[in-house]
Amino acid sequence: MGKLAVVFPGQGSQVVGMLADAQSQVKTTFDEASSVLGYDLWELIQSGPEEKLNQTEFTQPALLAASIALWRLLKERGMPEPSVVAGHSLGEYSALVAANVIAFADAVSLVQKRGRYMQNAVPIDMGGMAAVLGLDDQKVVDLCKQACEQAPGEAVVQAANFNSPGQVVIAGESDILRRAMELCKEAGAKRVIPLSVSAPFHSALMQPAADQMKDALSYVSFAPPEFRIIQNVDAAYCDDPEMIKENLIKQMFSAVLWTATVQHFVASDIFHIVECGPGRVLSNLNRRIDRSITSSTINSLESLDSFFGDFQ
Repeated sequence: MGKLAVVFPGQGSQVVGMLADAQSQVKTTFDEASSVLGYDLWELIQSGPEEKLNQTEFTQPALLAASIALWRLLKERGMPEPSVVAGHSLGEYSALVAANVIAFADAVSLVQKRGRYMQNAVPIDMGGMAAVLGLDDQKVVDLCKQACEQAPGEAVVQAANFNSPGQVVIAGESDILRRAMELCKEAGAKRVIPLSVSAPFHSALMQPAADQMKDALSYVSFAPPEFRIIQNVDAAYCDDPEMIKENLIKQMFSAVLWTATVQHFVASDIFHIVECGPGRVLSNLNRRIDRSITSSTINSLESLDSFFGDFQ
């Protein structure tokens, strides 16, 4: 298969009924997560309601468990060790479990807390996010700064996800976010799309959540990664357990540097990326970042069989 990167998706990839075709193979992983959470996680992802699954406190453990269940199946089938792993936002916790930095049970507990902290940091309807398509990264950064300068008092809106060239997600307080969206449209953005999220993730407004997360992380043991990991905050390799923790805290209020992460793969001569988890959001982004990349998406038993069939 050559050199591989394995990446794990974040929020937005969840859907009611995910992994239904793999129940017997993944149920053990979900039972393990449910024992930590105190509710039946498998029942939630199979039956919903969708509104509950989409609440970040429930979304985050659901996606972590789904991604790790698929990762375990990949390992059972004999996938070679990846050269590097990474995850988009929440997906970074899946990457850390895959690299044996943290135990799965610890990660489940952490992301449940992470979801609660993030939701509670900003009152409902007081903040949000929007995707800006068709402007370069620096232009979006400048327009967010301009929107803040035009607002009375202190205001927050900033670039939150650099997902691919021409796709930047911004986050901030509702009023100033709307102003930044207008400025982006006036500057020639192809589209500016409000996102169905309940809080302005990866912005300075998440500082209270980051402070709480720092305390939660202090009780969890981290080990050096068994293979290389790239983190969101700087798109750089990190092998120091304490620095990995610090980066997870910074990630709460800092932008996700996904474009730079994938470019780092390519600079390391890694052109095959395996997305391990529900959906195919990252596979779509990766091809936009560099057309030379081959992407494989592992989100079901069928896709798992197809993946290994391609290399027989």
